[in-house]
Amino acid sequence: MEFPSLWSSRHRVFFLLALALTQATLLGMSSDKGPAVSSGLAQFDGPAELPRVSMKSSLADSPAPGKTWKLKSGDDFQGTLNRAACGDTIALSAGAVFTGNFTLPAKNCDDNHWIVVRTDAPDAALPPEGTRLTPCFSGVDSLAGRPALNCSSTKAITARLMAVRAGPLTLASGANHYRIGPGLEITRPVGTGINYALIGKEANVPADHIIVDRVWVHGTAQDETTRGIFLSGVAYAAVVDSFFSDFHCAAGIGACTDSQAIAGGTGTLPQGIWKIENNFLEAAAENVMFGGNSRNSVTPADITIRHNHLFKPLTWMPRPPQPGYVGAPDRVPSGCRRFDPNGGGQCPFVVKNLFELKNAQRVLFEGNILENAWAGFTQHGQSILIEGANTSFSATYSNVSVVDVTIRYNRISHTHSGFGITDPSGPNAVPNLPVARVSVHDDIFDDVSEAYANADETGGWALELLDCPRCEAMRDISINHITEILSNEKTFLVVGTTPDNPIRNFTYTHNIATAVPDMAVQGTGPKAPCAFDGHSNVDRITRCVSPYTFTANALIGASNAWPKGNFFPRDLKDVKFINHREGSGGNYHLSGESPCKRISNDGKDLGADVDAVERETTGVISSTRD
Repeated sequence: MEFPSLWSSRHRVFFLLALALTQATLLGMSSDKGPAVSSGLAQFDGPAELPRVSMKSSLADSPAPGKTWKLKSGDDFQGTLNRAACGDTIALSAGAVFTGNFTLPAKNCDDNHWIVVRTDAPDAALPPEGTRLTPCFSGVDSLAGRPALNCSSTKAITARLMAVRAGPLTLASGANHYRIGPGLEITRPVGTGINYALIGKEANVPADHIIVDRVWVHGTAQDETTRGIFLSGVAYAAVVDSFFSDFHCAAGIGACTDSQAIAGGTGTLPQGIWKIENNFLEAAAENVMFGGNSRNSVTPADITIRHNHLFKPLTWMPRPPQPGYVGAPDRVPSGCRRFDPNGGGQCPFVVKNLFELKNAQRVLFEGNILENAWAGFTQHGQSILIEGANTSFSATYSNVSVVDVTIRYNRISHTHSGFGITDPSGPNAVPNLPVARVSVHDDIFDDVSEAYANADETGGWALELLDCPRCEAMRDISINHITEILSNEKTFLVVGTTPDNPIRNFTYTHNIATAVPDMAVQGTGPKAPCAFDGHSNVDRITRCVSPYTFTANALIGASNAWPKGNFFPRDLKDVKFINHREGSGGNYHLSGESPCKRISNDGKDLGADVDAVERETTGVISSTRD
């Protein structure tokens, strides 16, 4: 399928030149080309350019041919880090605990001489590369509210790094070529205040070539732990086969507001070429988020996020009261009264979205499973949010905040809203940088439901498109071959901009989605938004988006008051899924009798390619990828 661009040839040349210059900056950071493999230039998925470079992260790609330092409990870990040479391995005794804020110092290492910090347990005792390390390897057989760990053994073979308020691992200025793991548990003690990053970096300093491999990184059940790893200012990084849990901030307490398992994309230092693959990622606010600072000047590029399980425990959801509900202790008398409907003296954790981008370029989000997001804390419980970020720069494509994002072959369940692509005004009504070239295809969204409203009174939606009237218009957005099953209370499309600044070049084709007649297209945003100027769905779409392609979709429960060329099954039964289970965890293959089979303009079935989704998500929950 062709996706025409609205850019002039001059704009396109300037834009691609800016991308090439950004890439050249990152590639030139090291004395060599870095442990990355080029995927070639200008490979596109629909309108979005795919990552040009991917970080290599195997043990073979990070050789450490030097000395092995063996440390037992009580030995000087920091001193050993200071003395170790490039190419050395520091092997920490299995079951030992090393307490402190340990700094990984800068050394003049290269791609053939990494420093490895790991357990001294043999490789045969660890999960092999490509298999996730779980808490089982630290002697923990279950975590309440989480998926079963299915431990075959609970022998503790990890070495534990325990923070003292900060840390336990901090990257010094210029730290490079460190492999953290395999076989480590990285955590913090109970009741010692806010911990801002278990794997962090000194402020405003660079680092590069960092791999986190087969580790368990976690906070505690009720303390505020902001982040697992902070990647801002880090170039060439990979997080693979690891388990992140208990990252959360509590409502109504104070300085800790947003939490993430993995965060980055802020600041003024070179950053990017990141791989996040085959991890369990749990956090309250955003499980993974890039951007969020109002003065970004460097956009991280070439980010691959594949085969991860993004999860929030329902035991964190306060409304309706959940069995085993867990929040933060109310340390301020009555400080949580308005946040804690259960009256249990616990402050609920601030929950927002599962995956969020505010500053990123050439992102591939593929084959992930996303579960559980609810409304109630300034957000609406979306699975995925792509939002333009405000900066001090002009709104030109040389400083794009979010561009070239591909979201494909994912399965998303149990959320209050589907996903949003928005570009609201930034602080003090300053226009945000634009969002452009987004490709969403072959994804399954089910159980988008009022069950996850958490007393939110504004409702939820399948898709939100919101553009500010003074911003450079969002453009080149394609949503193709998705299956999205909503509860009947949900709005199909929320859209907001002004008629004189419509969203440009929006494509919505070959999808199966619930769109009941009285909850179809609704408006939001600035005064006199486009969606309020027309009375029909067609009028509203036409005023909000120009040009657009909206055809060959099966809109379940809808009337025919939509653009021509769409289909209108009465209900889920009329679509004839193999087993829709009322939109919660169903088998969304189409039966042989389905009227939606092989009627797409491309000859395929309507909706997601379920076989491709299953292929890409196989093993994501069980933690093993072939």
